[in-house]
Amino acid sequence: MSDSRLVHERFTYSQNDLTSAHHLFNDLYPKQSEIACYLSQQCAEKALKGYLLFKDTEPPRIQACSDLTPYGVAVRYPNELAVDDVIAKSAIDKADIIHKFCIGKVPEINRALGS
Repeated sequence: MSDSRLVHERFTYSQNDLTSAHHLFNDLYPKQSEIACYLSQQCAEKALKGYLLFKDTEPPRIQACSDLTPYGVAVRYPNELAVDDVIAKSAIDKADIIHKFCIGKVPEINRALGS
C-alpha cells in the first residue's frame, strides 16, 4: 500500500519543477536554457518516483527519460553539455509528457493537482 501523502508530495514537487522550467524558458530574457533542462530532468524523476511509490513497482524504460538523464548533472557546470533553445524546449516537452503520463496513472493526484 502506498503512502498517499508521499505520493502527493512527489507530484507536487514535480509540478513545481515543471512550472519553473517553463517560466525560466518562456518568460525570462535571456532564456535560462541550462536550468530549464535541469528542472525538466528533476520534474521527470520526481514524477516517476511518485508513480513508483503509488504502484510499488519498477518503472518501464522510457526514451524521454533517458534523453533527460544528462541534464541531471552535466548541464549545471560550464562546458560540460552544450544546450540551446531547441534542446531546452525539447527537454521541457519531454518532462511535460512524463509528468502527464505519471499523473494520469494516479487518479487521486490527477484530481488533486487539477490536471
